[in-house]
Amino acid sequence: MRRSTLKLAAAVAGLGLLTACSTGSTDTAEEEAPEARTSVDADAFPVTLEHAFGETTIEAEPKRVATLGWTDQDNVLALGVVPVGATKLTWGGNDAGSSDWFDAELEEVGGEAPVRYDDSDGTPVQEVAELAPDLILATNSGITEAEYEKLSKIAPVVAYPEAPWVTPWETSLEMAGQALGRSELAAEVTEETEAAIEEAKEENADLQGTSFVFAYLSTTDLSGIGVYGRQDPRVAILEQFGLESPEIVEKAVKDGQFYGTVSAERAETVDSDILLTYVETEDDLETYAKHKLIGQVPAIKAGNVYGELDKHVGLSITNPTPLSIPFIVENFLPSVAEAAAGADGS
Repeated sequence: MRRSTLKLAAAVAGLGLLTACSTGSTDTAEEEAPEARTSVDADAFPVTLEHAFGETTIEAEPKRVATLGWTDQDNVLALGVVPVGATKLTWGGNDAGSSDWFDAELEEVGGEAPVRYDDSDGTPVQEVAELAPDLILATNSGITEAEYEKLSKIAPVVAYPEAPWVTPWETSLEMAGQALGRSELAAEVTEETEAAIEEAKEENADLQGTSFVFAYLSTTDLSGIGVYGRQDPRVAILEQFGLESPEIVEKAVKDGQFYGTVSAERAETVDSDILLTYVETEDDLETYAKHKLIGQVPAIKAGNVYGELDKHVGLSITNPTPLSIPFIVENFLPSVAEAAAGADGS
């Protein structure tokens, strides 16, 4: 559903492109810059943001925004700005390498789809440069310091605040709001998203206090159980919905990490009310349940397990954003409730 905060508004006039962009003609880039659907806050620029690789100063309103990682494009669009480039969603994305929730919002604002570049072999620096951006957002990405240095020769870069891939959705949105000069709107979107989460909690009262492990399992390697930690966005959003991480999560995942592994011989220690995972086929959960070691996971043994087969739904919970969270509520949370009730999620 279209949020009321994203009302069409004229872009602030007279703000040019940042001189830090070294690729392409600034005249051409300015002519081709997408029109913003919202306006900037008063006295929003210049603004300086701190991140893992130092700090970045943005002198004026960005007109051509490129995003990296799998969530920043959502945050930009949620603030009424259409990015000129975004990472191709190669796992769980739709046929366009995008997501249904991004595309729905894009249609709502009447924007043109961004160029999608593939980061499977590392950050596509050259493809980003060809778009002549005046801002590169990578607040929840995996860019390295060397890639950051290369990207900084193209345009100002806002990297993740601490570690790759674990930035909470609220923090990414706040940083996007600062970088785009739309902090007030970012606060409004945060408030509306938190209200939607609270509503979902009320509608799923039976889930409150339910312990869960979000695991990675593979039928091709049954020697261990991957456990996602509390820093991981998919775990963090489920905790916001009122579920709780048990002691095994803290034990399995080291400080500063988002993932750990428990050997199959210790499967019985992966103790929680429910276990959530992804599956490749409808038979995978049965394979795990029948395995002499993996089958000893208490939640699997009890049938309180859910395996998400639809990768697009899996993408939404893996990368929660203000745009994907309503999709999670509608398409993933009901399956979590079924697992808690003892339904076999296969």
